[in-house]
Amino acid sequence: MRGSATWDLVEEYFRRLHEPVMGHPHRLLEPSCSADGSRIAVTGLVYDELAGLPRQACFLVDGADLRPLTGPSGSSRQPRFSPDGTTVAFLSDRTEAGRFQLYLLRTGRLGEAETTPAVPGTVEYCSWSPDGTKVLLGVAGLGADLASDQGSGTTYKPKEELPDWHPRVETGVRQESWRSLWIHDLAAGTTTRLSPEGLNIWEAVWLGPDAVVAVTSPAPDEGAWYTAVLSRLGLDGAVTELARSKVQLGCPAASPSGGRLAVVEAVCSDRGVVAGDLLVSAPGAALQRVDTGGVDVTSTQWIDADRLGILGIRGLETVAAVYDAVAGKITELWSSTDTSCGTRYPEAAWSADGRVVLVEEGYSAPQRVVVLGGERVELAGIGHSGTEYLLSVAGTAETVTWSAPDGLRIEGILCVPAGEGPFPLVVNIHGGPVWAYRNMWSMFSPSTPLLVAQGYAVLNPNPRGSSGRGQDFARLVFGEMGGEDTADFTSAIDALVERGIVDPARVGVIGGSYGGYMSAWLATQDRRWAAAVPVSPVTDWYSQHFTSNIPYFDALFLDGDPEVPGGKFHSRSPVAHASKVRTPCLNIAGALDRCTPPTQAQEFHQALLEHGVESQLVIYPREGHGVRAFPALIDFCTRVVDWFQKHMPARG
Repeated sequence: MRGSATWDLVEEYFRRLHEPVMGHPHRLLEPSCSADGSRIAVTGLVYDELAGLPRQACFLVDGADLRPLTGPSGSSRQPRFSPDGTTVAFLSDRTEAGRFQLYLLRTGRLGEAETTPAVPGTVEYCSWSPDGTKVLLGVAGLGADLASDQGSGTTYKPKEELPDWHPRVETGVRQESWRSLWIHDLAAGTTTRLSPEGLNIWEAVWLGPDAVVAVTSPAPDEGAWYTAVLSRLGLDGAVTELARSKVQLGCPAASPSGGRLAVVEAVCSDRGVVAGDLLVSAPGAALQRVDTGGVDVTSTQWIDADRLGILGIRGLETVAAVYDAVAGKITELWSSTDTSCGTRYPEAAWSADGRVVLVEEGYSAPQRVVVLGGERVELAGIGHSGTEYLLSVAGTAETVTWSAPDGLRIEGILCVPAGEGPFPLVVNIHGGPVWAYRNMWSMFSPSTPLLVAQGYAVLNPNPRGSSGRGQDFARLVFGEMGGEDTADFTSAIDALVERGIVDPARVGVIGGSYGGYMSAWLATQDRRWAAAVPVSPVTDWYSQHFTSNIPYFDALFLDGDPEVPGGKFHSRSPVAHASKVRTPCLNIAGALDRCTPPTQAQEFHQALLEHGVESQLVIYPREGHGVRAFPALIDFCTRVVDWFQKHMPARG
C-alpha cells in the first residue's frame, strides 16, 4: 500500500488537514468551567507529527484563544476547577507514559503543577468534593480492560521481563483488572483508598461531603458492567446498595449536599456509552422517572440543590436542558440538528447560574467553545486552513428519512459530494447497536469525508436499536440483531435510488463493531452489495461468546444461549451463510481487540475463500477495536478507498 497512488492521495489528505495545526489542538473535548463561569478549560488533542495517537493537553479558553494550561511533557487531560475556582485538578502521565496520576495547579500562583502521592494504577477520572477539600479518583489497575469505545485492549501495563519461551497463563479474573476509588486530601497531602477489596467501581461522583455514589459490581470483567448496581460508599467504609436495574445504569450525579441524586437507566451495548431515561430522587425518597420530552439523556450535572443540567439526544437533535426538581419541569436551552457537541454522546459543563459550556461542531462547522444560557457567547474555535481544506472537499450533509418494510420510520444523515447524482453509495453502519449518528465534524469518522471527496455519497443511518428515539425503539434490536434491522438498511437504498440520488449498481457497505457485523451479515442476505468492508466484526456468535471479554453482551442482545443447538448463535452468524455471498469483502481487525477478537474477521475471510468469494484479511498488530493511530490509519483509509474504487468506481 505505501507508495501507491492512493496512499499518496490519502497521506496528502491527512497532511493538509492536520499539518496547519501541528503542536496545537485539532480537536477539543472534556469542557470544564469554574462555578462562576468566568474560567473555562478543555482538553485538546494535539499532533506534533503525523505518527501514533495524538497527545492530550489542557487549555484555558481565553476569549478567542486557547492558552496552554499544562506543559508539553506527556499527556494531560480532564481539567477540573475546585468549587472556589482557585485550583485546577488534572490528570497527567508526565512521569510514566500511559500511567495517569493527579496533579494540582494553583491558579493564583506561578510555577509548575503540584504532584500528589501516586496511586497503584492509572487514574481514569477525578472530581472535587463539594467543600473543595478533597479530590475523588477513579483508578484502574495496570492492565485492566478498556471499553470498546476506548479502543479495547488494556490500560497501560509495564512490560514483564520474561523469556521468549514463557507461556501466557490465564486463570480468570486478573488482579490488575480491578477498578477502585481513592481520595486525595489537600490539607493532609495524603491519598488513601476508599473502596473495599472485592468491589469494582466503574464510575463515581461525590454524594455530599461525606460519601460517594458509584456504579459497582462484585467482579471487574467487562461483562460484569451489564449487571452493575448503584451503590453508596461512605467515607467510613460502609457500602449500601441504592438501586439496581434489569438494564444498565450510568451517569450518576448528586447535588452538592447529597440530598438529591440522578442516574440514567438505559439499554446499553457498551460500557460508557449510556443514553436513556433520567431517574431522580428527592431527599429521602426513591428514584423516580422524569419526563424529558423525548430526550435520551447522556450527561448529568447538578447545578445547585434543585437544578440538574442534562445533555442528550432526541432523534438527530442534540439537546441541552435544565431540570427543576422542585417544579418538576424541564427547560430546554438549546437544541440543534445542524450541530452537536461531545464525542460518542453529548457532554458539557454547567456554571452555578445555569449557563452551559459546550464544544459545538457540525459536518460543516469546525469546533468552537460556546456558552449558552441567556445570550449565546462564542469563544475559541479550531478553524484553520486545514479545516477550510476539509470543508472544500467533504461535500454537504443532510437529514434523510425513509420507511422500513414494516412501516417504521428510520432516520439518517446523508453526506454527498458536489455535483448531480446518481452517486455511488457507501452505507456506513454505526457500532453498538445502541448508539446514534449526529451531525458532527467528519461524522466522527476519518474515512467519511475522504470517501465523499472521492465522489461517493455516504449514508450514516440510525436503524432500529439506535439511541435518541426512546427505550422502546432501542429495545427493537434486543434479540433481533440480523433480523428486522437488516431491512432498515436495504430499504434506505431503495428510497435513495427512487429519489435519483444513488446508482443501484454501485452500492457498498462499511461499519465497525456492530456495524462490522452488519456489513458481513448484509453480504450474506442480499447480493446487491458491490463491495463490503467489515471492520472489527462479529462473524461467528458462538466463538465470539467464548473468546470475547464481553460474552454477556451477545447472550443479552441475541436473547439466546450458545449451548442451544439451532439458535440465533448459529442462525445469525455470517460464517454460517458464507455460501450465499457474492460480494467482495475486505475484512479488517486489530490484533489487540478483546471485544471482537481478530479471529472473527479471520473466520469470515476463510469461509469466503472456501466458497470462492474474493476476500482480503487485514489485521493491524498495534490496533484494538478500530484503527486509530498513524500511519496505520493512512493504510486503513488507503485500503478502503482502493476497495471501493476497484469494485464500484466513483470516477473514471
